[in-house]
Amino acid sequence: MNTHRWMSMQFFSFFMTWGIFLPYWTGWIIHAKGITVPQASLIMSLGLVARGLSTLFAFPYLSGKFSSKTLLNGAGIGTLIAILFYIPSGSFNSLLIVTLVFHFFYPALMPTLDSAAGVLVQSNELRHYGKSRQWGSIGFILAGMILSVFTGMLGDKVILWAFLLGTVVLVCLGFMRAPVILSKKPPADKIQKGGILKLFHIKHFSLVLIIVILLQAAHASYYNYGYLFLQEIHAPKYLIGAIINIAVVAEIIFFSIADRKFHKFSAGSLLALAALGSTVRWILVFAFPNVIIFCIAQTLHACSFAMGHYAFMKYLIKNISPAQIPKAQGIYSALALSWSTAVFTIFGGYLYEIEPRYAFIGMIVCTIPAMVLALVYRKLEVRKEIVVSI
Repeated sequence: MNTHRWMSMQFFSFFMTWGIFLPYWTGWIIHAKGITVPQASLIMSLGLVARGLSTLFAFPYLSGKFSSKTLLNGAGIGTLIAILFYIPSGSFNSLLIVTLVFHFFYPALMPTLDSAAGVLVQSNELRHYGKSRQWGSIGFILAGMILSVFTGMLGDKVILWAFLLGTVVLVCLGFMRAPVILSKKPPADKIQKGGILKLFHIKHFSLVLIIVILLQAAHASYYNYGYLFLQEIHAPKYLIGAIINIAVVAEIIFFSIADRKFHKFSAGSLLALAALGSTVRWILVFAFPNVIIFCIAQTLHACSFAMGHYAFMKYLIKNISPAQIPKAQGIYSALALSWSTAVFTIFGGYLYEIEPRYAFIGMIVCTIPAMVLALVYRKLEVRKEIVVSI
């Protein structure tokens, strides 16, 4: 199979499930299982802690022992089994235990896919990361659109069954023939055996990592309380899925043009623009709590998430060796997509209990420092370019 088509299908199938999990899962736990917002916040935050441990330690270790295709299949099957245990779970303790197990397997799929894409780009088997990644965004938006119709007709109970069905499809597609380089067991060379800490010896890795940690943490309130906030501001229930997916449409547009329009932009410039867009986004949601402004703010997801993620991938592909990419992705997933989000999920939940709008404006404590650091990194890039040209 064509490498671009295979990578696109893997992104598409995973993000179909992500489009169900990310915006709806906290709401499903609250409404279908009858627990409170603070209890759901604690469950999801501890799940993110487990996710961080999985992607920071288990994923990099296993990526040195097994091929990318084996990791994709193993994580998919583990996810499917964990979802089945959600069905009989009804108490806080049982939901917490299942969530911890679930977060060991499911989120590992994301760094595995991005690592695979990075290796394929570096080996010239995949020409454009953005063009494949946009199919993930398309899968995300389709899932949300379809699910919004069924939740409007059948209620929130359908969320679990849609997620289960999507995961079954994901597992089945995972057994398709993969590019040869992804089916090979990684060599146990010295680089592969190098510890995670060696990444921090790479120039500016620490600075870039801090920036993307702040950028991703700023989405905590949106991911966990966006669905509830739309209900709070009286958005029609049958339109909530469409409103959420405005962000993903913006993401699709960005990824579809990123390789062509932004290839000359440095990682530092992209990170600064991402931080600016994120700051404006949360200020709008706070200042104008109505459906129309929320929809407008959703378009800034192209900056706050897509541009920040693309900038980090751009930095990795340029500066990190193929053997070190899984470790870098593990650190990124653990610190940026998991632990920082876990901390700010609790912070956002506390603010949401006081006043729902506060949960969103509170996120600028991440975006403003990210903007300052991104501008610092941009200056360092410019200085490096001047030295090289001399």
